[in-house]
Amino acid sequence: MTEITDSPRSYVYLDHAATSPLRPEARDAMGKYGDVMYANPSGSHRFAREARQVIDEARDVVAEVIGCRPGEVIFTSGGTEGANAAVLGATRRTGGTAVCGATEHHAVLHCVEHIGGTVVPVSPAGSVDPDVMRAVLTDLDNVAVVSVMTVNNETGAISDLEHISHAVRRQAPDALFHTDAVQAACWIDLRTVWSHVDCLTLSAHKFGGPKGMGIMVLREGATLEPLILGGGQERDRRSGTHNVAGIVGTSIALSLTDKNRNSEVARLGKLRDQLIDGITTRIECATATLAPGTGTAGTAHVCLENLESESLLYLLDEANVCVSAASACASGAMEPSHVLAAMGVSRGRIKGSLRFSLGHTTTESDVSAAIDATITAAARLGAVTS
Repeated sequence: MTEITDSPRSYVYLDHAATSPLRPEARDAMGKYGDVMYANPSGSHRFAREARQVIDEARDVVAEVIGCRPGEVIFTSGGTEGANAAVLGATRRTGGTAVCGATEHHAVLHCVEHIGGTVVPVSPAGSVDPDVMRAVLTDLDNVAVVSVMTVNNETGAISDLEHISHAVRRQAPDALFHTDAVQAACWIDLRTVWSHVDCLTLSAHKFGGPKGMGIMVLREGATLEPLILGGGQERDRRSGTHNVAGIVGTSIALSLTDKNRNSEVARLGKLRDQLIDGITTRIECATATLAPGTGTAGTAHVCLENLESESLLYLLDEANVCVSAASACASGAMEPSHVLAAMGVSRGRIKGSLRFSLGHTTTESDVSAAIDATITAAARLGAVTS
């Protein structure tokens, strides 16, 4: 096993969109329910019933944050499972087709492409235009599911779910409208998201919960063919023994995120603006990907034209600054960003893209250090800096 030689605080961690550190409150609760509450909640004895009660209480917490009914909450292994279950579950149930935006996370996009669905182009701002969605749906028959993410995982672009939902309801009234809200929980009141969709999916480790845990919310009356069959847990919608500790940690982290959201959006929005301004005003080839005032408070996405992301990431890593070039799932392989390509960003800008993502542990000193390290890295690669 690899030995951990550095304290996490020896790093400037600006990769919260990939994973956010586990909240201490969630860790403490998980320890209790992992070590003591170890009974299988599917059992019939008293110890099992106590474990099941803990899950029910966590389900109530999640339902309150999202604004749904407790019975509409399904615990999963993460955002990828939830997205797969929504797209594949809907199409297998009806035999219909799937539709999604071109900038979706691969957990959605690859499913749609795999089953021969339709991918909708996006605007230069990275969002699906409701009128474009309406036109696409008009030309399709038997649409089983439409999936549009709430917040883009690379750029932080926010979708107009309200008006897209109007297009879906009018042109494909029998379709399940799903949103990948994995990147939304920290920045947007999920109650306002849930009011427009039939299915919503989350991943716990994006908001300070444990890895390997997720949430799917499926509106009462909507049905999906289960992705995982077996023991009949979650009302036969997702089989498998419940991870009691993980469910508790997820509910606590989500509740804290909801409670602190407004203050964190204000605090981190200022830091994001400082970060973007510090980089784009002092590195001649650097530009912000989204227009000022758009996107979430937690994402600072910039492109350093004609520099190499891989080289920038190497130099930033040498300076103990943790960022990424695209989504966490793609950056390890250093594949070009399909999100930026779909937005029409030039190849020269795509090759030098960086995503700085902020979260609950981010400080002003983190941002200052990241600005300085990026300027130094860009200068070493030949960029003009001031």
